[in-house]
Amino acid sequence: MTEGAFDVGVATAWLQGFADRVAEEKDWLTELDAAIGDADHGINMARGMTAVATELPDQPADLAALFKRTGMKLVSSVGGASGPLYGTFFLRMGAAAGDTTSLDGPGLAAALRAGCDGIKARGKAELGEKTMLDAMLPALDALDEALGAGQSPGEAMKTAAEAAATGREATIPMLATKGRASYLGERSIGHLDPGAASTTLLFETLAAALVSDGT
Repeated sequence: MTEGAFDVGVATAWLQGFADRVAEEKDWLTELDAAIGDADHGINMARGMTAVATELPDQPADLAALFKRTGMKLVSSVGGASGPLYGTFFLRMGAAAGDTTSLDGPGLAAALRAGCDGIKARGKAELGEKTMLDAMLPALDALDEALGAGQSPGEAMKTAAEAAATGREATIPMLATKGRASYLGERSIGHLDPGAASTTLLFETLAAALVSDGT
């Protein structure tokens, strides 16, 4: 990834794209959550990202401010576990990015990893427990590998998004041991995790924002 490939403009396009995809897939995400959760993941995420998108025309000057505002908006407007988890992700990502207007490849990967670490700490979850981390961690590992192999920004994130989708599908046979789904015990097996589904949308829209920018 070239220097400055991920800037405030691309980040704003990403957040708008994520808001649009969540709105489009709201019913599907809620249907997934109805099987093993509170049947509100899509509804909650759509409400939160709509709130985020409303403020996007007023772009902050740097990435730290943009992601802090996004994280705070999600924490305050999204119910259930999704708000604190996604909110923490963006807050940690903003803190890692700092008051810069752009990041190179390693900087973006590091900021995303910092966000993921925030989710791990907040949710006390690890890979293989049927959570959003089962899509996010494989995506970040794939991103690091793709960047190391010299893939272009868009291609590297597309590779990450594909890994997220693979991780999402891998949650179907898993036994949930964290969150609301864990209350179901063995009945959680056979269902796709809604958090892993929305996380895949997160990476797919980031890839689309980078490709649209020509990076």
